[in-house]
Amino acid sequence: MFKNYLKIAWRNLLSSKLFSFINVFGLSVGMTCCMLLLLYILSETSFDKHQEHVDDLYLLRSENVQSNGEKMDNPRAPAPYAQAVKAEFPEVVQVTRLWMNFLEDKTLLKTGQPGKQEKAFYETKGVHVDSTFFDVFTYQFVEGDAKTSLNDPHSVVLSEEVAQKLFGKESALNQTIRIGGRSGNNEDFKVTGVFKSEGARSHIDARYFVSIHSGWVGDYLRQPNLNFTNNNMFYTYLRLKPRTSAEKFGAKLPSFIEKYARKDLRIAGFDKKLHLLPVRDIHLFSLIDKIVTPTTSTTYLYVLASIALFTLLIACINFMNLATARSAKRAAEVGIRKVMGAGKSGLVGQFLGESMVLTFLALVLAIVSVIVFLPFFNQLADKTLDISELFKPEIALAFIVLALVTGLLAGSYPAFYLSVFNPLDVIKGKFVNSVSATTLRRGLVVFQFVISIGLVVATMVIQQQIKFMRDQPLGFTKDQQIVIPFRSQEARRAYTALRNEMLQNNQITDAAGTSYYPGILNPSDMSVFLPGQSVNDDGLVKTNGVSADFMKTMDFKMAAGRMFSVEFPADTNYKIVVNEATLRKFAIPLDKAVGQKLNFNMGEEGIGSLEIVGVVKDFHFESLHKVIEPYAFFLNNRNFNYIVTHVNTKDVSKVLPFMEAKWKALVPDEPFSYTFLNEDFQSSYSADARTARIVNAFTIISILISCLGLFGLAAFAAQQRIKEIGVRKVLGASVGSIVTLLSGDFMKLVLVSLVIATPLTWYVMSKWLQDFAYSISVEWWMFVLAGILAVVIALITVSSQAIRAALTNPVKSLKSE
Repeated sequence: MFKNYLKIAWRNLLSSKLFSFINVFGLSVGMTCCMLLLLYILSETSFDKHQEHVDDLYLLRSENVQSNGEKMDNPRAPAPYAQAVKAEFPEVVQVTRLWMNFLEDKTLLKTGQPGKQEKAFYETKGVHVDSTFFDVFTYQFVEGDAKTSLNDPHSVVLSEEVAQKLFGKESALNQTIRIGGRSGNNEDFKVTGVFKSEGARSHIDARYFVSIHSGWVGDYLRQPNLNFTNNNMFYTYLRLKPRTSAEKFGAKLPSFIEKYARKDLRIAGFDKKLHLLPVRDIHLFSLIDKIVTPTTSTTYLYVLASIALFTLLIACINFMNLATARSAKRAAEVGIRKVMGAGKSGLVGQFLGESMVLTFLALVLAIVSVIVFLPFFNQLADKTLDISELFKPEIALAFIVLALVTGLLAGSYPAFYLSVFNPLDVIKGKFVNSVSATTLRRGLVVFQFVISIGLVVATMVIQQQIKFMRDQPLGFTKDQQIVIPFRSQEARRAYTALRNEMLQNNQITDAAGTSYYPGILNPSDMSVFLPGQSVNDDGLVKTNGVSADFMKTMDFKMAAGRMFSVEFPADTNYKIVVNEATLRKFAIPLDKAVGQKLNFNMGEEGIGSLEIVGVVKDFHFESLHKVIEPYAFFLNNRNFNYIVTHVNTKDVSKVLPFMEAKWKALVPDEPFSYTFLNEDFQSSYSADARTARIVNAFTIISILISCLGLFGLAAFAAQQRIKEIGVRKVLGASVGSIVTLLSGDFMKLVLVSLVIATPLTWYVMSKWLQDFAYSISVEWWMFVLAGILAVVIALITVSSQAIRAALTNPVKSLKSE
């Protein structure tokens, strides 16, 4: 019986080549999209699942609470928390801390072997960790012993990629490298391990690990009297005993704060609450935008999952529509089978079997398509998904289930619809497509175009929002600004000489030093409060140490007072320039801002006082996802992290060789490195841009699949009405009137789709825009443009078949009458 079903299915497939091609191709495209997006979503949701103790690993997350009730989430904690938590709670098996070098974005690594040329290059993603790190997290070592690799403060563990860059094919174990900047203080370190990179699987995307007791952070940890309030800069991870309840453990943390931190918190004037964040959930914890590496918004994953589902649904709808539309051709077959004794279950099995044959043909084609297009998808999604992922048992099973579900979904209605035909009516020739089947087909076409129009509008909204973020005035000049980082004390000491040399070039108009600049992480802040108020009334203000000409170089606009200037050397003595958000925070009128004092807690030294000498207009120092917060500049004459240079030419290739020559003359032992400020700032929107690229691509695909279905239905409609068209032509109907007749019904369906899609898409995209502090509005013209686009695409698709039918010789179509 089963063999007979397959034989009939194959014959039907060959007898209707056009409809079979549309079905198989449409289903394969839908399944390909679904597979690619499924691989992406699985990748995003599988971070840190490979950790041996993942069920017992937690990040100690804090929530700082100001006296006014304002809350701020912080994934980091002060240094003493780790050991205190381990000593206090027997449930804690092990703790480890991780420190990111926020003072420098890259670190200089050098190696000089006897008889070989010295290698020197900048490396990113170097982190400092406790010696217990590899007892908490699982890394696969190819050289060395994980558990003892960081016992020595002057030890370093490299990824395979970094080890190969430094030592080629030689073993890296026990080799010596020199680590510059604040990470290593230009000291020698012994390579004690080499690990396989986990960047695609772990939220800790490290290229190398250094002991937390080395470099700048090691010097800091050796200071006496570290407290439980200040310098929240350590990621603190806990490994709990198996089957420890996180809820019960979390309930003990308030008493821990009372015992260890209450005294320091009372002096600082704010409260702190501790929470446990499971390590398995860190990558998707978008409440905090960065936990070692950037987190991912689950909203984006829901969007991509919806696109995958909708694309597959559109393909399934095509199958159902074409199957029910062709029901009249299959009616005689069903009637004869019923007369010969076939039961309903047998007919349902036959048609579901045919659906499964088509579906598994589509699955094979989809798998081939995934293998072919995966490299392009990786570029689109900025991922490194591997072909081998396809052959993991759980992935393969998911795809088989996907094919089964698709086959059942696509073939269920046609199977049950065809199996209930009355054989007597069929044999007498009375069978016609029922009203219910026609209504269903129209409803499914409407559903397809609701999705397609919604995706088109979503694409426009996302593109407009990204354009808005890129074009929005930021409050400073971001173009033609070249940023040169200082990653060692030698480079910092060369600042004055380098600046003077730079300004000798008439294409460099300004150059200034700064600790931080807009578009990168600025972890520096302080709590201040108005005179007459207590420390409990304080508020956080971001701070930045800059040279006297930094604000001029950046072209900040003044709202009141003045900028720093070399004419006011006393500005280094607790004078500050603030932004307008600072005035709003403390309810200071603009006309009274200059000369206003702001107090800050100096601990045992008492209360210090700052004086506002100028107010700059608000500027975006972070992405437009975030509201502009209070910001204050301090005058600093030395020890900058960056020099920002403004050039008066768009052809920077003429200026860079000059800069590099001056750098090499003053800092000969370090490679010349630079970035462009506008590119650094735009990198904040990389996740948004990635989502936009994916939505754009799959919107086009969904429209293509919808058009395929519409093409098939139009061809069938034209075929069904071929004799009517012949009669109309004989009676004098023009080609235009016939095309209008055949296209009119489909155009009505597209317009109904637009009416339904408009409120739904407006609601969804308005919710999406709420993730941005500054955003566009969903405009009416987007829906008009999407509607016009849908109508034009549908008209072109339908008209191709309508024109073909209208141009057919009526003699041929009426010959059988």
